[in-house]
Amino acid sequence: MQYNPGSKTALGLDANIGALLCYLPVCLISLIYSIIVIATDKENTFVRFHAFQSLMLSILYIVLVVVLQIFGSVVAIAMDSGIIGMLISLFVLVVVVAFLGLMIFGMIKGYQGQIVKFPIVGDMAEKWANG
Repeated sequence: MQYNPGSKTALGLDANIGALLCYLPVCLISLIYSIIVIATDKENTFVRFHAFQSLMLSILYIVLVVVLQIFGSVVAIAMDSGIIGMLISLFVLVVVVAFLGLMIFGMIKGYQGQIVKFPIVGDMAEKWANG
């Protein structure tokens, strides 16, 4: 899997612009564009890799935040303590900032035509992009 300068996506965009859009966390563009790429672009493995990685990163983020919020609410109610709930909310904030940092890093690397595998989701994205 390699970036070929001048290659296009199925939608007619340059491949590096397509990779950047896969990570753009504004108004669900990353989710929508990644799904479109996975459904339509069967040839360009570079953009497919970034689409799969972004999609799995977003799903992992959503699941993690929901689980943490539920856990924080249950613990705060059960222990009748606002401090534990606030600590878990602070941890959720750290997760949100880390997610945004990874998405921005992915946008930069995708635009530069580089492939960077994120932990946990990178190997799966590579396997699915090539398969």
